[in-house]
Amino acid sequence: MAEHADPHRAAIAPHAEETLMPCTTLLVGRAASADGSPIIARTEDSSNGNFDPKRVVVVHPEDQPRTYTSVIGRRTIELPGDPLRYTSIPNALPDEGIWGCAGINAANVAMSATETLTTNARVLGADPLVEHIPGSGTGGEADHRPEQAGGFGEEDFVTLVLPYIRSAREGVERLGALLAEHGTYEMNGIAFSDAQDAWWLETVGGHHWIAKRVPEDHYVTMPNQLGIDFFDLEDAEGEGRDHLASPDLREFLETHHLDLTLRAGAGAGFSAVAGTDQAADTTADATGTTSTVGRTFNPREAFGSHSDHDHVYNTPRAWSMQRMLNPTSEDWDGPGRHSNPDSDDLPWSRRPERRLTVEDVKDVLSSHYQGTVFDPYSPRGTDAERRAFRPIGINRHNALAILQVRPDRPEASRGLQWVCFASNPFNTLIPMFTNVGEAPAYLSTTTARVDTDSFYWTSRLIATLADAHFSEVIPEIEKYQLATQALGRAAVHAADQEVGSAGGGMADGDGSGAGKAPADSDVSARLAATNTRIAEQIREQTDTLLASVLHTTSNLMTNRFSRSDG
Repeated sequence: MAEHADPHRAAIAPHAEETLMPCTTLLVGRAASADGSPIIARTEDSSNGNFDPKRVVVVHPEDQPRTYTSVIGRRTIELPGDPLRYTSIPNALPDEGIWGCAGINAANVAMSATETLTTNARVLGADPLVEHIPGSGTGGEADHRPEQAGGFGEEDFVTLVLPYIRSAREGVERLGALLAEHGTYEMNGIAFSDAQDAWWLETVGGHHWIAKRVPEDHYVTMPNQLGIDFFDLEDAEGEGRDHLASPDLREFLETHHLDLTLRAGAGAGFSAVAGTDQAADTTADATGTTSTVGRTFNPREAFGSHSDHDHVYNTPRAWSMQRMLNPTSEDWDGPGRHSNPDSDDLPWSRRPERRLTVEDVKDVLSSHYQGTVFDPYSPRGTDAERRAFRPIGINRHNALAILQVRPDRPEASRGLQWVCFASNPFNTLIPMFTNVGEAPAYLSTTTARVDTDSFYWTSRLIATLADAHFSEVIPEIEKYQLATQALGRAAVHAADQEVGSAGGGMADGDGSGAGKAPADSDVSARLAATNTRIAEQIREQTDTLLASVLHTTSNLMTNRFSRSDG
């Protein structure tokens, strides 16, 4: 995600001018997940030195704005009049906009936005980002320059897209249309899913975009680097089964010489597309003119980057995720092209060695290079090695949302949003059914005030206390994580058993409750009660852990002294 301000820090440069890149995304196709549901998950992280308190809310149709103005881009848009109800994880303080983060709507479509992405000068020169330019001078005078609105970005996307879509594919298409019309001030990746598919969209410059369906038996690893490494342009221009893109993408590639694929039989080289007959990979238009852009190309080479920054900030995270999920598929410490943390050739997606669970996703998005010399908490390696790479599990997580739309459950109870706050190595997940009228207070009442009635603040306090004494407190934290995740699993299973087949039809219809069968209202009420019950159970466990970590770390203070009075 791009950076934004925190009430507990000094003022920083305007959001759109910042270039630091947090967030990590993991996507799982339905055939690669344990329960057959596509999974989209992302950590929302702040920039170095900053923290943004978050909360979980349910936005009802009557609360959705009809006219929307972004804080960062200063751009105003009229929104459709028929929004769906949806969940969201906005900033607790709205001084820099909503920043909805992730959610699931009443049609059981999930969205996570965004993963800030790298790019290159060729792309930015061809399609510049649409940044807000403040007005200057006096109206009517020669030096007057009117204000120019910026495009939309992470602050806005969930609010502008999620309430208006009824499939993951529709999410791609709506966001693509908004990008084409209004532009964006940053390069981003956005995930969508429904009960069948997960899609990943990457913005390209100010107005262009590409999107790819996650292969059903694969997972996708996304640090802050443009990731798609194979794209079928012919599919995007035709059926669009697995690929979608800006309508003029071929012309854009050709005009600006962005496709770097070696063709005409050149089977080796920096950007050769594996498995492609490159001599035959050309396309003729309706007049018979042959395009220099082939049927397939590598977007990572065309639109992305391979910088020194990537090799310490981005590629090591992809390496770590794939090392965890395919431990025996590569010699991860050997000389192979996929074996090193600075590899530029790690695949965008790959087939895992077994089916993946929500707990696997949480572990991967909490990781800090365990089992390697790069683990900042390990005695292995040198100080330089332990600080060499940006870990996934970092101090400045704002939130983690793991989103599932479960095809084996009734429509009314399909949507499940697992949420945790603050630094992932030290926190736990709370599951929340999304076909409800409001979120539990423990998740929704975050404010600027540090308060243990808030899951966000309690999680952040635990992480801050535990970090300096990792080896002394991590056994207790791991027991807490196991116990609370088991509580969450049990609560979800019990609710599924209770709901049974009572929730037919679309979850809560249009989100307003109008014309809804009483049984569906009952399902929503039961799910809301389950959400509150499990949140309170985990709150009790979290308070107990905080007391334990406080006691342990108090006894490890620098000014301790072993002799007591008397």
